[in-house]
Amino acid sequence: MAAGSLRRGHPLSPSVAVSTSAGTPLADAGVVPVSRKPAGGGRRDQVGSLLFLAPAAIWLLAITIYPVIATFRNSVFDETATSYVGLNNYKAIFSTASILVNFRNNVIWVVIFPFVVTFLGLVFAVLTERIRWSTAFKTIIFMPIVFSATASALIWRTIFDLDPHVGMVNAAVQTASDWVNPPGLYPVDVSAGQSVAALASSGLSPGASGSLQSTSTAVAGDTVELGLIRINAATLQVVGAQTAVPPSPSSGAISGLVYRDFSPSNPTVRGQLFPDELGLPGLQLTLLRSDGSSAGTTATDPHGNFRFAGVGSGSFRVQLDARNFRSGFTGIFWLGSQSLTPTSHLSQTAQALLSVPLVDLAMIVAYLWMWAGFAMVVIGAGLTSLNRELLEAGRVDGATEGQIFRRITMPLLSPVLVVVVVTMIINVLKIFDVILNMAPGSSQGDASTLALAMYNDGFTGGIHSGLSSALAVILFLLVIPAMVSNLRRIRG
Repeated sequence: MAAGSLRRGHPLSPSVAVSTSAGTPLADAGVVPVSRKPAGGGRRDQVGSLLFLAPAAIWLLAITIYPVIATFRNSVFDETATSYVGLNNYKAIFSTASILVNFRNNVIWVVIFPFVVTFLGLVFAVLTERIRWSTAFKTIIFMPIVFSATASALIWRTIFDLDPHVGMVNAAVQTASDWVNPPGLYPVDVSAGQSVAALASSGLSPGASGSLQSTSTAVAGDTVELGLIRINAATLQVVGAQTAVPPSPSSGAISGLVYRDFSPSNPTVRGQLFPDELGLPGLQLTLLRSDGSSAGTTATDPHGNFRFAGVGSGSFRVQLDARNFRSGFTGIFWLGSQSLTPTSHLSQTAQALLSVPLVDLAMIVAYLWMWAGFAMVVIGAGLTSLNRELLEAGRVDGATEGQIFRRITMPLLSPVLVVVVVTMIINVLKIFDVILNMAPGSSQGDASTLALAMYNDGFTGGIHSGLSSALAVILFLLVIPAMVSNLRRIRG
């Protein structure tokens, strides 16, 4: 066959040597003979692939597809999964106040958490490019994600503990509070549970703003004895109280004693000083004139004694200032049921739906600690892939670092930031274990989300499989748009 008579795509048999008109074989002329695969080979490959994938496909159907179908089916049946009830379970969801609170909590998580964690991840990612020891910094920030959510929740439950001696947050607040508003040496309500008659028997009566005053008046040269009850023995050890000493009269002065009006040897007697009673040191006292103005101040010594010298003429009362009994910081119940509520002109239902429980904010802080490292790593990977020539061009053109970040870095990073935000939205829509382990039982109802309500209705107490299945369907439908959006962006 001549070269000029060859047609494109003409089949060439591998067993036939085809030559050009000059007698040169086609292989030598640069033409490679085409071999045809045996018939039926492609079909066998497809069958083999299907057989290879069959176990995984069956397993996927068993653990994913079937539960989804069963959940949709159970959502239209009663709790016994035998009687068809139609959409009654869905109607119950949107008409039950506690479940509407669950919706509110999910909205709070979705509105606050994804954007805050993305912002923190961006800040940390930028810092890792500008600070020394960036590897150690990234390790510290990323480390919390290694812990289980249950362990992290229990850690943060301790951190937010009400007792300042246990909870780190309340300990820090207590330090600041005591510095601004120091507590008294005797931080108790000394009039609590005491009748006026009991106070009078100890020579005292209630004064203004939590203070106590001597019942009788005194003039220069008099002595005054004032007894206090309900003072803790441990407090006396802390302040270094010593045995009470009866006051000695002094000319031109008013002397006195403030003591703990409790004698171990005579526990029922009040208003009488016994040898085994202790004075109250460090009490701040004010001498009041008959018109209520101050004539002087002093403090008691370790034995509880005091003296106002040079008081002049007239009658006076001795006042135990309210600051002596001022309570210190006792802790904020961060994990309690308190809420940040809107204005009171709204209805009670509207206030319940628009309020933000304090426990939600505490758990969001814990969840930020857990996921900020993930956001930092993802955004950091996006930063490393940026075209540095664009950043340098901006600097050459005179742009500040802030302008470069806003006008160049942020637009280039926007796809990565959106992926992080959407991923976190999916996470918080399904949040469950942190609330279960961190919120105490007294406030778990106020902090519950759809996933936790689904668990409680379906697996604890009275089983309501129909209602919990309906909750699962709603949660599934809420997650699908975010999941599809994320898959599209990742694929793009």
